Amino acid sequence: MALDEPEAGPVEIDEEDEWQLYASAGYATIEPSFEDESDEEENTEEAWFDGDDFDVEANSLNWDAPPCPAPLGIAHVIKLGVCDHCLSRIAGTRISETTSGSEIRSQAYERDPELSSKALQDLCPLCENLFEDVGNITDRVFESLHGTQFSTMQFGIHLPKDLMQEEDRIRTKFGAPGSNPLKGSIVEAIHDNIREQGRNVDFVKERPDVMVLVDGLTLRVDVDVRPVFLYGRYRKLSREIPQTRWPCRACRGRAEGCEACEGSGLQYIDSVQDLIGEPVKEALQADDTSFHGMGREDIDVRCLGSGRPFVLEVKKPRKRIHSVPELVKLVNNNAETKVEVDSLEWCAKSRVNEVKQSRSEKSYTIRFRVEQLGAEEEVIEAIQGLSGQIIEQETPKRVSHRRAAKVRKRKLVSIDDVRVEGDEVQVTMRCEAGTYVKELVHSDEGRTNPSIQEAIGSDCEVIWLDVEEIHAE
Repeated sequence: MALDEPEAGPVEIDEEDEWQLYASAGYATIEPSFEDESDEEENTEEAWFDGDDFDVEANSLNWDAPPCPAPLGIAHVIKLGVCDHCLSRIAGTRISETTSGSEIRSQAYERDPELSSKALQDLCPLCENLFEDVGNITDRVFESLHGTQFSTMQFGIHLPKDLMQEEDRIRTKFGAPGSNPLKGSIVEAIHDNIREQGRNVDFVKERPDVMVLVDGLTLRVDVDVRPVFLYGRYRKLSREIPQTRWPCRACRGRAEGCEACEGSGLQYIDSVQDLIGEPVKEALQADDTSFHGMGREDIDVRCLGSGRPFVLEVKKPRKRIHSVPELVKLVNNNAETKVEVDSLEWCAKSRVNEVKQSRSEKSYTIRFRVEQLGAEEEVIEAIQGLSGQIIEQETPKRVSHRRAAKVRKRKLVSIDDVRVEGDEVQVTMRCEAGTYVKELVHSDEGRTNPSIQEAIGSDCEVIWLDVEEIHAE
């Protein structure tokens, strides 16, 4: 057909000629054949048979060969070009445990001296010679971890999808039953190489000191030094510091060129997190810290008694072993007159959830000024009458920008002590976790009900608030 001619309609194709649709260029032809029809059929069958013998580079492979550890199966995978490492892992568990891949290959060559010349390729179709780079990978890992203390390690490796599929196809068909997959075998080879170097490392599946991920295509090594965790209780003695870092309102923590925070990026230079975390970070040569407290107190609230439970997460520490009493001393020297801790202890990451999810009752002492104070006995009686009541609190206005708008019901467990001094009142009370104590006093324009302000019938202004005890244990 000429190029400018319209296409012809569909033509029915005989079953015998259907193979021509899938033939490579040069095999199918539109020229008429001058050969005998019987000869054409014979030639077609010879070129397009459905058998399993396949000739590649003049070597005949039997794709119906039995799987390993049968000698014919081993001979077949050798012809495919598998390396000694892969030959050992797919030849059969009993064989590979006592015999190396090179020995299995030598034995196959003894059975068939011509086998050594029949391998199809130098690049192993199962691993693409990745096992040859195990030593290189190990060197890169320990270069990345230079100067870092660790005793446990977990390895992972990422392999190209097409390599995994091809490896699985060949191993499933020709490998011995139960033969080891590529990914696990490479990881185990890396483990063995590290042991051969005399490194004192345990390989674990849970809570490793370091996690290593290897890219099997580029040999890139990513090392993740896992954090360590310290549990303790802190007392906040200052009414001028927040619990955690507070980014500067002007520059939002960007710091550079900000006059409001003088380039610190912080609204408050000190925080409980940094007063405790910075000396620990320096001692363990870590990158940073995160602070996980059992709730928090306002900046102007002290936390006394046995202190507030917390977990300090120390990120990417280069040192994981340190005297805990020495760390306590470093913290207290750094945070003198502002924050103090009595003890610290190493803990697991799971302790973070325990601390964050705790719903412990708390005891408070609060002092407030009353605009028009009535008779002392009546005031004391009215306040004590709230003991044991359920308080309904709408989300306070002061936290409405970061807390969901809803009504919370909390129990005022007990009121232990009420003191009246002039126009000021001081109350010690025990409350359910999550009670807004300041709002319990001044009512937050009626958002808290009942309240002390409602009970005594006069406006109240909070002077100060202390957390006396957190009943966590």
